[in-house]
Amino acid sequence: MHRYAEQGKLITQIGSLPFADVERAVAYSLKHDIPFLPELTALGDAMLQYIREPGQLSCLEAFKAHRFETVKVQCIGPATLLCSGFEEDDAISRIYNHIEAILDGLVADEILLFLDEPGLCCVGFDYERLWSPLFESFPVVRGVHLCCNMQWDHLFAAPIDIISFDASAYDITKYYDASRRETRIAWGIEQLADAADFQPGDLITLPCGMPHMTFTEEQAEERFAILRGAAANLAGTD
Repeated sequence: MHRYAEQGKLITQIGSLPFADVERAVAYSLKHDIPFLPELTALGDAMLQYIREPGQLSCLEAFKAHRFETVKVQCIGPATLLCSGFEEDDAISRIYNHIEAILDGLVADEILLFLDEPGLCCVGFDYERLWSPLFESFPVVRGVHLCCNMQWDHLFAAPIDIISFDASAYDITKYYDASRRETRIAWGIEQLADAADFQPGDLITLPCGMPHMTFTEEQAEERFAILRGAAANLAGTD
C-alpha cells in the first residue's frame, strides 16, 4: 500500500484552478490531504499553452518552497498531445522536460504523477507504449486522468497505479472484478454517491479541473467543501 493510503489521505484535485493570484492558489492547494501543483489558466497554464514552454508554470516555484509528505503533480499526456498535432518524439520530449522541471527541487516523501489524457477516448494507437518511458524515468506513483468515456477494461489492464476519472458521469464498476488487481481509483465526484465503490487506497477529487473561464474562486471553495464532506463519510470505509 502506498504511503498516502497508510496515512489515510483521501483528498486531492486535478490541477487547473480559477485563481489569478499565485499565493492564494498555493494556499488553497495546501489545504488538501494531498496538495497538488496548481495550474492557473488565467496566467497561461492551460495544458496546450504550458507544454510549449516546458517547466514554465506560474505557481511552480512558490509551490516547491514547501516540503510535502505526499504531493500530486501532473502533465498533459502524450496521447493527448499526439491528438493535438504534435509529432511523437516532440511530444515525449516536451512532457519529459516538463516533468523533470517540476520534480527538480521538489521535496516530498511520495510523489503522485498523473498524465492528463482528455484525448484518450479518441485515440486508436498503443497509448501504453507512450506512457511507459515517462513513468519509468521518475520515482513516482503512476496515475492517469481522463474526463471522457473509453474502454475502461483496457485501462484497468494498463501498468498504472491510479485511474482518475469523472465518476459523476460514468459508471466503471462493471469493468473490473472485486480485486481490481492493484489499481486504485481517484473518484471524480460531485456528490458522495458518485464514489460508488470506494476502497482503501482510493482518492476523491473533482470530475475535472476548474479553469477560470468556467469557475470562480468562490466555487472552488464550495467544491472543496464537498470533498471534505465526502472524505468525512468515506474515512472509515473498509
